[in-house]
Order: sequence, then structure tokens, then C-alpha cells
Amino acid sequence: MPSGRAQDLTPKQSRQARALLKWSQVRAAAKASMSEGTIRDFENGKRLLPPTRIEAIRHALESAGVVIAPESVSLRSQVATQ
Repeated sequence: MPSGRAQDLTPKQSRQARALLKWSQVRAAAKASMSEGTIRDFENGKRLLPPTRIEAIRHALESAGVVIAPESVSLRSQVATQ
């Protein structure tokens, strides 16, 4: 579920989250409905994105199981279901 705090997603957190998911920039871009160049430039600090774009990236990552906190990025624990 998106946090509504797009400004809290940093380029470093985006890279870390992709690494946890084993996603390429191409896959992250597809999941966030934007170009690979946008993801690449954001993560390399070459482009400032509007909050709506950052929120789209964050939503894609969180929907795939990433938990983004101010000081960390982790995968949500798998919960056993009945």
C-alpha cells in the first residue's frame, strides 16, 4: 500500500529496493509505468522527479513487497495463510 510520502523515497532507497527484488531498471520502469531512462536518471541523481512520479516508483516497489522506512529498505515478511 502506498505511503503517500513520495518525498521519502531517495535514489539510494530505490536502488536498494530493486536489489532486494532483483529487478532491473527496465523492470522497475515497466512496473511504475515510466521509461527506464527516468528510473536510471533518478537513481543516479541526474533528474529530479515530480512527487507523482516518485510515488509511482514507490508504489511499484511496495506492491512487490518492499517496506521503505526513513532509514532502511527491507522485504515484507511472508505471512503464512490458511
